[in-house]
Amino acid sequence: MKTEKKLEKYSSEELVESFVFPIEQTKAGQEADARILKKLREEKANHMPRERRLLFRILQLKFQMEDYIKKADYNVELTFGHFLKEYIEILYSKRKDFARDVDIEPAELSQIINRHRKPKTEIIVRLQIHSANVISARIWMKVLEKEKEFELLNNHELWEQEKKHVKNGLEFSL
Repeated sequence: MKTEKKLEKYSSEELVESFVFPIEQTKAGQEADARILKKLREEKANHMPRERRLLFRILQLKFQMEDYIKKADYNVELTFGHFLKEYIEILYSKRKDFARDVDIEPAELSQIINRHRKPKTEIIVRLQIHSANVISARIWMKVLEKEKEFELLNNHELWEQEKKHVKNGLEFSL
């Protein structure tokens, strides 16, 4: 009762200020904290069941893909093949084992990863099924669409070639 009466004479802000002290931290201190946190995460991950570790890594890949899709900029490194390669490396030691599990020829898989061939729609569906619906076909397709859009807009040779086939095109002055 005495404590409650004592607290009544202070505002909420004053109570918070009496318990919370702002700390100015240097960049070196922040980096040290980040290293400690990373070490704690690694220790926890090492004690986690394999299945759970795989799920977290697949979710991490999914979030990277979603972040990339949201960005306006195109990154030549972050292709469909790049994300597929990352997905396979999380789960398999050999690509041919993955190829067998999704019923695709290893040579075709290699061509997709190395950007010599675009994946068929069936492969994209199989990727969703293989990931137990963690990474949806929609996400895979959006990554592929971003790549295709960049290629379309930057293939100047194609644009020049196709101009020859257009007659009586619309003209506007804005």
